[in-house]
Amino acid sequence: PTGWLFGVKPGEKYVNEGWENLYFYGFLGSFVVFGVAYAWKPDTSIQTWALEEARRRLEAEGILEDPDNKKD
Repeated sequence: PTGWLFGVKPGEKYVNEGWENLYFYGFLGSFVVFGVAYAWKPDTSIQTWALEEARRRLEAEGILEDPDNKKD
């Protein structure tokens, strides 16, 4: 090798092109937005639905007491 990395002479500082900052921060921002959206997405799994449905039916039949109507 000649010592040149990415076409830059040894000892010279690399100068960013105009599109590189937009590209970098655009990717970083999209990953942050995706992470936040994924963390706070609604739980739509069948297990959660089935648990809530079973609890609702058991409360309607009187087998399980409603946790909101507890008598202290």
